[in-house]
Amino acid sequence: MNWYEAIILGLIQGLTEFLPVSSSGHLEIGQAIFGTASEENLSFTIAVHVATVFSTIVILWSEISFLFKGLFTKTWNPEKQYIAKIAISCIPIFVVGVFFKDEVEALFGSGLTIVGCCLIVTSLLLAFSYYAKPRVKENISYLDAFIIGLSQACAVLPGLSRSGTTIATGLLLGNKKENMAQFSFLMVLVPILGEALLDTIEILQTGITMDSSTINLALGFLAAFISGCFACKFMINIVRKGKLIYFAIYCLIAGGLALLLS
Repeated sequence: MNWYEAIILGLIQGLTEFLPVSSSGHLEIGQAIFGTASEENLSFTIAVHVATVFSTIVILWSEISFLFKGLFTKTWNPEKQYIAKIAISCIPIFVVGVFFKDEVEALFGSGLTIVGCCLIVTSLLLAFSYYAKPRVKENISYLDAFIIGLSQACAVLPGLSRSGTTIATGLLLGNKKENMAQFSFLMVLVPILGEALLDTIEILQTGITMDSSTINLALGFLAAFISGCFACKFMINIVRKGKLIYFAIYCLIAGGLALLLS
């Protein structure tokens, strides 16, 4: 991997992690164009994913610090309830990560056909959430949190947007747009960090060579972090304005192109 490829792939990860267009799908397309197989770039993948976690923390720091302050009280306050809902939403992805990790990883690097199909599914979900008009709820319920978590577990498929799937599912359940944007970005912190930790342990235990140079890792991390900060803030505003239909059109086009390239 060259330095400019590291920057481009870092930008792709940072932008598409938060935009409802599937970061994994676009990374697969980018790696296919550059000829770099995903399984050969594990250390780089870890670096850019951790960078997007830092992006989320920076943009949503006030909300995160507010939640943590609420933890150190004796009452079962809204902050503790919110954190509990995030924990519940992580259960499905935890099950998939522990029991089906090998099966999911086998899908990556298997070609662009599944990426194209999943991007089209993402497009349909975004379109449905745009035109559907369910009764709006004031707060995300515990059941909603679990259902949204199920959608996040499904989004491990390359091409199925995690943010797009979770936000669309929440909107279809009747949750407020501004609530879903924040919840979607916060609920992914634990799974991404958990995956990065497991992959790091795998590198240490199996002695996998650090395929990407230090400078490439740094460039990819920086590119993903900066673009991630921009995309996170931009996406929150987009969801509040209800403009997800534009991303539905984009995913439909991208999915079609991926199928043509497959």
